[in-house]
Amino acid sequence: MSLFNNISRFFDNGVAEKTNVHEDLLRSLLVMAWMVEARDPYTGGHLWRVSRFSHLLASESGLPDADVARIALGGFLHDLGKIGVPDHILNKTGKLTDEEYAVIKTHPEVGWRTLAGHPLAGLAEVAIRSHHETPNGKGYPKGLSGSDIPVDARIVGICDAFDAMTSTRPYRREMPIKKALAIIEENLGSQFDRDFGERFLALGAADQLDHIVGHSDAGIPLHECVMCGPTLVLRKGQVAGEHVYCRNCTGEYLVEDKEGLLVTTPTQRMGSAEDLEPEVDTDLIARVVRESARALLL
Repeated sequence: MSLFNNISRFFDNGVAEKTNVHEDLLRSLLVMAWMVEARDPYTGGHLWRVSRFSHLLASESGLPDADVARIALGGFLHDLGKIGVPDHILNKTGKLTDEEYAVIKTHPEVGWRTLAGHPLAGLAEVAIRSHHETPNGKGYPKGLSGSDIPVDARIVGICDAFDAMTSTRPYRREMPIKKALAIIEENLGSQFDRDFGERFLALGAADQLDHIVGHSDAGIPLHECVMCGPTLVLRKGQVAGEHVYCRNCTGEYLVEDKEGLLVTTPTQRMGSAEDLEPEVDTDLIARVVRESARALLL
């Protein structure tokens, strides 16, 4: 797809070190996923959170380091297919029609086809294609059930659903962690894999999910547009005096330091088209690439 040819300009933006070809190929996938996520003003940090939850659950399940890294990558890339979902459906505040939901349900196959031919497709294709399959066979796109669902997809599916429940969306506010965990527990064996689901519940009971929920990076909590509700995503390297923008209403916010914590204050101005251009978090992506390449021996 042409998007592969248009993202290379991001590679040198803030990435100082020389990398090998496998790391550059991996970076191309992560940047593309980041750009797809940027279309939705409500899902800031979703890919990072699902990746971290997936890493945590896979590690807690005793999987080898290479498998843990692969599954975490699948978590970062799982929604790649939303590139094919129109904005008016992706960001709809009301209930989706049956026809609109049918379009949403195409995103696993679209993501899988988008990845086809990429040299590193094998690292994430099963998580991308099968993360909405469910043990009872009522998921999509193939209606797989039980052990026919790949391990990567079983893990990413739990983590994706948990993050969706604990995040604000256009049609509802986020729910408390305990409520989301209770829903997972109620649906073990039907919507969620029982073995991995029980391990995830144990992580929740031990408060090991709290530092990821509501964050867009380690130690970086999400902020919210006070004018219309979507998330404002701050980067780890953000400093006081910079500006961030709501990608829904275009409102401008000043980043300020209040007793060592970064806060966002509305300036009552609107961002320009240039201000609203998606800005890839090259530092976060570089960290994911380094961690993954080390574990996968790329």
